[in-house]
Amino acid sequence: MRIKSHWHKADKQKSVQEVAGAMAFIIWRLAQNSLKHMRGDKFEIEAGPRYFAVVAEFLIFLIQIADRIAYERLDETMRAEFTTALALRVAETLDENLVDLGGGADGQNYRQQFISLLNERAADYANFAYTEAGPDYAFLRYLGTCVMEFMGEQDKPWIMDQIIEIETPDAVATVRKGMRDLFETPPGAQ
Repeated sequence: MRIKSHWHKADKQKSVQEVAGAMAFIIWRLAQNSLKHMRGDKFEIEAGPRYFAVVAEFLIFLIQIADRIAYERLDETMRAEFTTALALRVAETLDENLVDLGGGADGQNYRQQFISLLNERAADYANFAYTEAGPDYAFLRYLGTCVMEFMGEQDKPWIMDQIIEIETPDAVATVRKGMRDLFETPPGAQ
């Protein structure tokens, strides 16, 4: 998937929030693309609660990848600021889409539900390694396990391979490229 990850005005230093906002858009597109691809490969992920649950798992996984890259590039304060802004912007986008597409019951705070799930999953993802080569097998398998929870019985035998072998390699590479490109001009104070 092609993404735009270069700033139009590279001479102006970007804030951590600006980089996080751009990265949130990339992550959102990657998660949607993975679901589109999986549906094209005949996985039964119909529109509705299952679709948004699987999207949420991909979003959380990709946020974790971006956070690990931020850990390598930023000091502790800037990393926390970046990851918080990224998570909040992704949660806002998910919330907007759920409301617009009628993905849940009226009056629910989807944003807060997503952030709670993100915090829960982040504690689990913290147990897995991320190196220059990318996320380790357990990191990828955990995403597969989380997605499997929402799959029908006919798809469960195949979903792990789909996640590990097909969906995550390009998505991780795209997040890495996006982070590298967006941070070319180091973020500064606003």
